[in-house]
Amino acid sequence: MKYLLKDFEYYLKKEKGSSKNTVSSYLRDLNQYQVFLEKYHKITQPKHIEKKHIEGYLKSLNKKLSGKTIARKLSSIKSFHHFLLIENEVAIDITKDFASPKIEKTLPKVLSVDEVVAILEQVDKQTDLGLRNKALLELIYGSGLRVSELLDIKIEDIHLNQSYVIVHGKGDKERMVPISDMANIALRKYMVESREHLLKDNHTNDLFLNQNGSRLSRQGFFKILKKIAADANVSVECSPHTLRHSFATHLLENGMDLRTLQTLLGHEDISTTQIYTHISQKRIKEIYQKAHPRAKEDL
Repeated sequence: MKYLLKDFEYYLKKEKGSSKNTVSSYLRDLNQYQVFLEKYHKITQPKHIEKKHIEGYLKSLNKKLSGKTIARKLSSIKSFHHFLLIENEVAIDITKDFASPKIEKTLPKVLSVDEVVAILEQVDKQTDLGLRNKALLELIYGSGLRVSELLDIKIEDIHLNQSYVIVHGKGDKERMVPISDMANIALRKYMVESREHLLKDNHTNDLFLNQNGSRLSRQGFFKILKKIAADANVSVECSPHTLRHSFATHLLENGMDLRTLQTLLGHEDISTTQIYTHISQKRIKEIYQKAHPRAKEDL
């Protein structure tokens, strides 16, 4: 099936317009699926796969993975089998009746405005890496970007005089996102005073660089943020996505409408954006409970 997986990769990239992360996760899931089929059922051709084989694979996953992860792996398998059908590699799609496992919905963690400010103010702005970190954090919080969107930004995507950035989102869809004044200041300082030093003798138009002059990785940014948050004594477990969630929640709390927020976040479906209304309601209740003198009975 290896040659079919290569064709499927092309299909995802060129025909579906899937993001690099989606393609990577689908192929990783399907490679594991392929190993299972060959190891336990000696299956090397799709036409020999039966429902019972997929059921056995999903059952083996139930022992060690969360419902959310299994749902994603099943989505990968269903997409692959649909591809096999349209390519006439199989006569029927045996996955069409498989239902995704129920996933317990949990609200994403959100930082308070004070916690975000504490993180932003914790950055050491006296070094090249510090100026880069300040620009990174101001931009991801100020514009609500996904971490992949943030790290994919090229020099030509930044338009500081007009205060906007061209973002390459899921499925390579572009959108124009405003840059806050604070992010604008931080970006100018980084680009003028720091980036050339980090670049060294390399030639790249990636905006955010590591200390070796190469494109900053997701793992590198995760480590940077985790350390800065810890140094700022922020107790909430903080990831780049936490800053995106915080951006969305803070805008809603200050009166932004859902449709505008949907556009800023790059959500195709407004139902994805609506989760932030639940977060806001929860936070409003928490603030009310703390602030109102008769919100709680003093037992």
